[in-house]
Amino acid sequence: MSQNVNASSGQQPENKPVEPHAKNMVPWGERFSYGLSDFACNLSFQMVGTYLMIFYTDTFGISAAAVGTLFLVARIVDAFDGPFWGIMIDHTHTKWGKSRPYWLWFTIPFAVFCVLVFTTPNLSLPGKLAWAYVTYLGVDILYSAVNIPITSILPSLTSSPQERVTLSTIRQFMGTAGAAIVTGITLTMVAYFGGGSTTSARGWFIWALIVGVIVVGIFAIVFKNTKERVQTKSSRESIPIKQSLKALKNNWPWAIIIFINFIYWMGMQTRSQVTVYFFKYNMNNAGLASFVLSLQFVSLLAVVLTPLTSRLIGKRNTMLVGMIMAVAGQLLLSVGATHLSVSIIIVATIIGYLGTGYVSGLIAVMLADAVDYGEWKNGVRAEGIVTSFSSFSAKLGMGIGGVITGWILSMTGYAANQAQNAGALHGIELNYIWVPLIGFALSGIALMFYHVDGIEKKMQSDLAIKHAKENAEQ
Repeated sequence: MSQNVNASSGQQPENKPVEPHAKNMVPWGERFSYGLSDFACNLSFQMVGTYLMIFYTDTFGISAAAVGTLFLVARIVDAFDGPFWGIMIDHTHTKWGKSRPYWLWFTIPFAVFCVLVFTTPNLSLPGKLAWAYVTYLGVDILYSAVNIPITSILPSLTSSPQERVTLSTIRQFMGTAGAAIVTGITLTMVAYFGGGSTTSARGWFIWALIVGVIVVGIFAIVFKNTKERVQTKSSRESIPIKQSLKALKNNWPWAIIIFINFIYWMGMQTRSQVTVYFFKYNMNNAGLASFVLSLQFVSLLAVVLTPLTSRLIGKRNTMLVGMIMAVAGQLLLSVGATHLSVSIIIVATIIGYLGTGYVSGLIAVMLADAVDYGEWKNGVRAEGIVTSFSSFSAKLGMGIGGVITGWILSMTGYAANQAQNAGALHGIELNYIWVPLIGFALSGIALMFYHVDGIEKKMQSDLAIKHAKENAEQ
């Protein structure tokens, strides 16, 4: 069914309320539980994203170039695993819904691989590389299995655009808190369990095991307390792959957000994974890395303000403000790096995190809007395939960021656990400052072409009429 069932048919007034307001509201307990999903994901995957490269190079004994190649291979795999999980979600129909079952089925395997990836068996160099490939690819694939449902379930939790902003804000608040906690205390915990050494294999394993157990417990709560309440004709039947792909036809809001998700996370990844390198080698103060990473907590202020700001100036403009602040933070960071000024670096980091706080939470909301746009424009509602590219594009960006980092460090002469030459120090700085700046700037430019905010009211009204008509035919 295509867009010919909208208000222009003349059968119903454009703004006639079809669904009760209460149906679109999500109870606070469920809001909190939904937010916990990203808290759990970030506890585990931010640990992987932030610390795996330095774990591989400085603890496991793999070269930076080899790690970069591993990340590139993983991104090739992601070209298939992200859409695969999206298609699987679109074909899933259980008493628990379409998205929720994946937390029940795949959380434990994901947590197991999060531990294995920080395990250091006594192997030859080829054996270490094989172990790294198997465990990292396992983490990557299983991460998609538990993370894509976090985004794909959002359009099913509520059809209210503002309620989606609220849910995504809570999710981002919790996710940011999880990221800040794990990045802020990981080196301390590794040293605690590793006899005072941040390169201790034993310390990394024990801490990864603790995080894995916590993740499993949290996802059990998420599964129990969430509900897929928005039921449409499409959500009650399997959608053929060819049909689900129609949701992407001329879906420019989706294309823009997927591009932003890719280039934004590329920049974020290069910065986060070289933070330890930057403070260890460029600033000669490795201990400061944990403090700077923990400053992610300041982004929670922007996250809390996101619903209000988006109501006042729109979602697109709110995200654009965030991107501008992120660029400004990187420019100020370059001044701090040039003068080796800790105070300037801290101020720059705070500005940058405030900016990214506005960005991260709105990506999921705009993808939910893209689900609606695909149905409104093409008559096909395919939450799985539309939102699966969120995980794919984010991981592709993070992977390319890993490739860039690994190859730049290798080409500029990085050598683990020793004083670096001028070229290596410059390579670290490129990764920490300039690659992220390019990513944020390109994201801001792409946002200038996003125009959904202006048609959102009509789109939601038309879809409400369409869903009511379909439900009446059941």
